[in-house]
Amino acid sequence: MKKILSLFIVALFFSTCTDGFEEANVNPYQITDESLSQDFNHIGSFYPTLMANIFGSQVQENLVAESYCDFMASPTPFVSGVNNTTYYITWNSYWNRIYNNLMSPASQVIDIAEEGGYDVFAAWAKLIRILGMSRLTTYHGPVIYSTYGEENASYDSEQELYNAFFSDLDDIQTVFAANADYEGLVKFDASYSGNVVSWAKLVNSMRLRLAIRISNVAPALARTEGEKAIADAAGLITSNDDNFDISLYGSDMYLSVICFSWNDTRMSAGMESILVGLKDPRIAAYFEPATTAESTYADHPEFPYKGIRNGAQLTAKADHTGYSTISSSFKTITERPYLTASEVYFNLAEAALRGWSGAGEAGANYEAGVRASFIQWGVGGADDYLADATSTPIDYNDAVYDGLGDGAINDFTSRSTVTVAWDESASNEEKLEKIITQKWIAAFTNPNEPWADFRRTGYPKLAHVYKNDSNSDWGVIPADEWIKRMPFLSAERSENADAVAAAVATMKGEDLISTRLWFDTGSGSNF
Repeated sequence: MKKILSLFIVALFFSTCTDGFEEANVNPYQITDESLSQDFNHIGSFYPTLMANIFGSQVQENLVAESYCDFMASPTPFVSGVNNTTYYITWNSYWNRIYNNLMSPASQVIDIAEEGGYDVFAAWAKLIRILGMSRLTTYHGPVIYSTYGEENASYDSEQELYNAFFSDLDDIQTVFAANADYEGLVKFDASYSGNVVSWAKLVNSMRLRLAIRISNVAPALARTEGEKAIADAAGLITSNDDNFDISLYGSDMYLSVICFSWNDTRMSAGMESILVGLKDPRIAAYFEPATTAESTYADHPEFPYKGIRNGAQLTAKADHTGYSTISSSFKTITERPYLTASEVYFNLAEAALRGWSGAGEAGANYEAGVRASFIQWGVGGADDYLADATSTPIDYNDAVYDGLGDGAINDFTSRSTVTVAWDESASNEEKLEKIITQKWIAAFTNPNEPWADFRRTGYPKLAHVYKNDSNSDWGVIPADEWIKRMPFLSAERSENADAVAAAVATMKGEDLISTRLWFDTGSGSNF
């Protein structure tokens, strides 16, 4: 009996000692699947990476859209002076950035979100895909979107693509409208701190942007989608407080690195011509005065800024590095704009010219866009600026080469005589030139839409490249024209040849830089 009792006591002791053994031996610092799900980390942690890859870098943006829309120009004669900026395609990698770093992970995130019932996270990822792909299509035209991830994925024609964008925006907005109080995004959203209502405004503002982009080629669809954006209860981005800015997530702004660390980019001659000519005070927020001799800007000493012509003839890098850098303030910025109130007002101004319901008055929207831009950039004097009906863009002289050749290397006569003050008696075409010129100025550091606007409207009236090295390799650009698109990647041409051929069949020409995109009608008239 004693033996049995002893065994019972021993068993009881071990039973007591091991009660809660699993709980006691769990590492309190270990991240469990349950805790990940509770905090949304298992899905939300992907979003900063998705957002950080929407914009490009030097070879993906600065030497493509930023050059072609004439915001910045390079003092560096890359590849012996024959490169993207002179219309010979040397770098073409934005496609890889978007597909490898945005589309692929976003698709995985959407699968996780939909499987777990996280509808808002899924809608958010779908919107981010549109933010990236709507930019990529302005480079190439047809892209792989609606069938992405499928075994036999194919390119969407541009018309199919915009229809898909609008349809997806419908679905996204439905989710956002039903979950306005949802707080799950807070930890992962550096733009709007998880405010779903703000994201809903962005959806409408994106819809308006895309509608305006296709307004010449598909006016009925554009009007339908534009009016839908304007009428939606969530509203539009009409205050700088609602601007959609993308965090740099601790990195330096790419333009600051290219400009100050590498000395590979400077103010463009187009910016000099328009900002100096219109006496635009934003020039001091965008750029630093030139460090070259005063003789280089002798025609406008009160504005000591100097730019480089895009597609310039360049001898040595040092010849132009003294021209205007971007403002030193860009060294410390922590985010960059993607879609702002000023752009929305300019889009509403154009919508009003086109007679879209609810767009308001074109002139009032135009002036609101200018004022919003001045506030965004911390600049005063908007009233005087808007009243200026006489100042026009100036001609350009590349003074450092005055003694060479015919003395006019890289020089140009301004093609534009646009003024700032709104003129209600002007034609719609003249009004549109004012709107797009101011939209271009306001969009500095975000070159994608300005390049699209320039191709679809012809505004602002920018100079041609001085040195045109285009040839049959990538397509010939006539001396009186500009580059129209980027070709498909060589890897796509060789490894996905059938799909590329099918995509080209939907375009206005061959896979060349001279082929206009769908939204670029080339009609010469916007009305």
